[in-house]
Amino acid sequence: MRIIAGEYRGRRIRTTEGPGYRPATGKVRESLFSMLESLGVEWDATRVADIFAGSGSLGIEALSRGGRDAVFVEKAPQAAALIRSNLEALGVERGRYSVVKADALRWLDGGRGPFGLVFIDPPYGKELLLPALGLLLDRQGLAPDGLICAEVEAGLAFDNPPRPDLVLLRDKLYGQTRICVWRRN
Repeated sequence: MRIIAGEYRGRRIRTTEGPGYRPATGKVRESLFSMLESLGVEWDATRVADIFAGSGSLGIEALSRGGRDAVFVEKAPQAAALIRSNLEALGVERGRYSVVKADALRWLDGGRGPFGLVFIDPPYGKELLLPALGLLLDRQGLAPDGLICAEVEAGLAFDNPPRPDLVLLRDKLYGQTRICVWRRN
């Protein structure tokens, strides 16, 4: 997989394989980051969290575009090691990232943050989106006016916005993938 834009543009990162892993395609990532830029994300001032990070492609793309720093949260040891390896291979300065091998819900319950941009890409079919959103918002993990980008299965049913303290900004389908972007109200 190639990084689309920014400092590491065109560079390859390795991805994880196995049940539950589905790295965002280039088309989806390009569209998502175009949405974020149209919403006025100021990369150099933005702290990023990539929750259920998998290969870390979303957080790495944010760092490439100038994101201030990023936290990658991934439960699987081999995926967390791959994220670390990708960041090291790109030469990302160590102070700009941390890779946390942890259960995402437990990590969110710890009240980390606040983050200006949070990617939530839970494994399909596990019904983890709403609990993750609840913990993120209730534990002050999202900065005022922060953005949440969720990548979920197209058929996942939930109220949109799923909570009254969120405002829906974008809801797009890409085949079997649905991207929702919310701002804290």
